[in-house]
Amino acid sequence: MLSLVRERVGERFQAAYSRVLEREIDDERVPSHVAVIQDGNRRYARKRGDDPHEGHQAGAQTTEQVLEWCADLGVEELTLYAFSTENFDRPADEREHLFDLLANKLREFANVDEIHDREVRIRALGEVSRLPERVRDAVDYADRRTRGYDSFTLNVAVAYGGRAELLGAARDVARAVESGDLAADEVDVDAVADRLYADPVRDVDLIIRTGGDERTSNFLPWHANGNEAAVFFCTPYWPEFSKVDFLRAVRTYESRERSWRRARAERALALVRAFGGVELDEARAVLARLREYLPEGSREGLDVESEDGKAAD
Repeated sequence: MLSLVRERVGERFQAAYSRVLEREIDDERVPSHVAVIQDGNRRYARKRGDDPHEGHQAGAQTTEQVLEWCADLGVEELTLYAFSTENFDRPADEREHLFDLLANKLREFANVDEIHDREVRIRALGEVSRLPERVRDAVDYADRRTRGYDSFTLNVAVAYGGRAELLGAARDVARAVESGDLAADEVDVDAVADRLYADPVRDVDLIIRTGGDERTSNFLPWHANGNEAAVFFCTPYWPEFSKVDFLRAVRTYESRERSWRRARAERALALVRAFGGVELDEARAVLARLREYLPEGSREGLDVESEDGKAAD
């Protein structure tokens, strides 16, 4: 009886805290692309005395919730690290359970009314050809069913490895140069990006990892590291990941963004002060933007004097 009371009190507290966090989220600074490393399914099952596949099944339910939370908040793209290239080394029976779960969930997602109501595009990132036929068929099915949608993108990273992705792109570039299809001096960011697993993929704004480990595990290095994505590590295993955890991750991203904006504004202010002879109209435009990001105490000297000696508005 006491444990039941504690559980209900805990649920009410979580709900109340979730509402508080939602009010703190700035709708204009929500991350566009969130990537999630869903860690801890096996440890969650072990803690409960269950088999590993039961932990993966419980984690799949969390995945459905996170998709809904992202869409409701205004996130435009979600990438889930469902099966890495290293996962091929797991015991055969566990791999088969994972493959069954992936195939079933991909088909299930592709048939859910909410996916079509929200116009969610589902696609796979990774070496799909290495997966069993039933998973490849499910990937194709989900892609066909949702190919025309562009309101929200769900990327499922399967048989995915960041180094393998970059290595494959580099080899494709080298072959294109060797064959004469691409000049060496034409090799640029776009030439590499066009040869990654899927195009286009937005730059990652926020990586979330559950389960307590503080590493990004070779996940989306081109899209995350190149964009200096914010990273949020938390201790709950993936099946235990809650809306409060998700909102705390988003709040961490927004806090980092505010800090970066302030730092950029302060650097720009230092340049304006150092080069006082810039054109007046240009200086006014820069300073108008700076005021938005600088704290009150840092705004001294932001007024630009016009030719008649009066401060510019």
